[in-house]
Amino acid sequence: MEQLVLLNKPYLVLCQFTDTSQRSTLANYISISDIYPAGRLDYDSEGLVILTNNGKLQHLITDPKNKLPKTYLVQIEGTPNANVLKQLALGIKLNDGLTLPAEVSLIDSPQIWPRVPPIRERKNIPTTWIKLIIHEGRNRQVRRMTAAIGHPTLRLIRTAIGEWKLGSLQPGEWQRTSCI
Repeated sequence: MEQLVLLNKPYLVLCQFTDTSQRSTLANYISISDIYPAGRLDYDSEGLVILTNNGKLQHLITDPKNKLPKTYLVQIEGTPNANVLKQLALGIKLNDGLTLPAEVSLIDSPQIWPRVPPIRERKNIPTTWIKLIIHEGRNRQVRRMTAAIGHPTLRLIRTAIGEWKLGSLQPGEWQRTSCI
């Protein structure tokens, strides 16, 4: 039977089912056998992970040729100006090449769960939230993009992959869904 699961991966959870270093993994949250994450979400990032046993769907989600949009809420250090946001939108030169153009906008602080432990706060440096939609998935891409513009990422939450959305799932919660 085809399985498709949406999980809100908590902060400091590996996006795999086993770990030799005894860190928290997907197995701490999901006990369904024979499903695998379609792509990765960094250990220190939160949000939507899709798990499936459908190899074609897994390929559709992860193959860079498909340019499936991935939506993130990103809390960054400092307050970016319009030129900095335009750089993100046009593409950022990283050590592995120029990123594809992204959609970026300033947003109000989202109504989300608290992170445990909370992000580091600096009295003299404000933080800003942006919504960033990228169409590729390089290793730690969003963090490298915001660092390249001088606004390091403090918190990163993926809220959508293509048409699949995190919705109201809380950290560690998951739900079965159907293929789109």
